[in-house]
Amino acid sequence: FAGYISQVLKNYTDHACDGEYVSLRCPHRTTISIQSSFYGRIVPSHQLCPSRYPHSYAPLIKEDVACSVGTSLQKMLDECQDRRSCQFLVNSRLFGTDPCPGTGKYLLVWYKCRPNEYKSKVACEDDKLRLSCKKSMVIAIYSAIFGRTQGGSLECPYQNLGMPMIECQSATALQLMIKRCHGKRSCSIYASTYEFGDPCYPGIQKHLNVIYTCDNTPLLLPVDETEPPGLSSSSSSMEPVGVGTEMALLSNILAAYAFIT
Repeated sequence: FAGYISQVLKNYTDHACDGEYVSLRCPHRTTISIQSSFYGRIVPSHQLCPSRYPHSYAPLIKEDVACSVGTSLQKMLDECQDRRSCQFLVNSRLFGTDPCPGTGKYLLVWYKCRPNEYKSKVACEDDKLRLSCKKSMVIAIYSAIFGRTQGGSLECPYQNLGMPMIECQSATALQLMIKRCHGKRSCSIYASTYEFGDPCYPGIQKHLNVIYTCDNTPLLLPVDETEPPGLSSSSSSMEPVGVGTEMALLSNILAAYAFIT
């Protein structure tokens, strides 16, 4: 369970050079959520993805290090979003017109693993947020935002008091929600600047938005035999393990929290 939670909360990064396969994978019961993507070149080839040309020709090839395409994110969404795994060969034809012919390019992808079933709760500023799961289930926090997002919140409409509509978010909201609610059957917290600090200008109304899932308690969760190979060593070392005692459960939870922070 501790390994499952740490894999879900982790931000993953992957890359592939032209002519290589990019392969994204998420743990069992989660799917890929693309966060950002880049295709092109912004660093010299000796730093990332060496040139395909022989060294004798390298001085004759002028490398473009300000090269990118605007279709990279949409292509990754089309290929991988909401799937458990995806794999494809990286080349400029995938992204439309080649922005810099003769220059070797690469793909960078940032993604998270989103639980297949998750819930969302919102509390307006100074209101109490309560999370709870059914018996034999515990809370697993996926994301938490305290502040004001650009799109606002339907539950907490923005009242225009002459303040500009700007985005501001607490940098510690996720860590605080994990500390307060991780692995518990229920928890509560006030959506207040006392708990989260004030990330916004004075007078800007804020809200707390938490996305979480309810999962089996560690004592009831079997070992996950379906984890695909190919995850990074830091991920594979955190695979779920069977837990036999409450002390082992506590140890795993604390280890996951330390790993996350």
